[in-house]
Amino acid sequence: MMAGTSGPQGSPGPLGPREFQLVLLRRLADFQPDLAQDARISMGVSLTAMRDVNRRWQAMVRSPRARGAAERYLSVLGPPESVVRRQIGDLECEALLWPVPLWPDLRFEAMRGPDGRVWNEWLVRAPGAPGPVLETADDLRPWSATVDEVARAFGPVRMRDSGTPHRSRLEVTLPGGERRVAEFTWGLLDGLSAARPEGEAP
Repeated sequence: MMAGTSGPQGSPGPLGPREFQLVLLRRLADFQPDLAQDARISMGVSLTAMRDVNRRWQAMVRSPRARGAAERYLSVLGPPESVVRRQIGDLECEALLWPVPLWPDLRFEAMRGPDGRVWNEWLVRAPGAPGPVLETADDLRPWSATVDEVARAFGPVRMRDSGTPHRSRLEVTLPGGERRVAEFTWGLLDGLSAARPEGEAP
């Protein structure tokens, strides 16, 4: 049985950092099922357990008594490893960063605005950790890079509507001028797709 999922008499225990990784994996599995399965197995977790954790997470998020996103992450993940102040336009925001053991070189980042609300949540490279070398389309392998890293390597870029929570799409310029769309889940690269006109079905 996965540690942290059961309390006294077999009742579900509180969700914690380990369970939150399964929440990330459940969404990542929609687009990279083999990678997500390998990660889940490396944690010693069954598919049923992962689904149960995700069900409990969704119930927490959708509850009429649900706390704000920042409070929810603090209750599940504990105090952040670091809090970094960032200026976004005219707004001074806070980036709350937590370690993610599945990806030691990444951190889960929740961007909290002046009103206390979280307006962005995704995986980013850990401060000081070396990022990938991104020079060609072949370097854009699933789970190899974050949104910011791809944007810096293949500009100019343009954000495309994803229409799905925790899903990002970034139109990038590859060497030679070809335009493609980099697809991300929780800020982690899934792969490339064709750069179709906005609104056109894939």
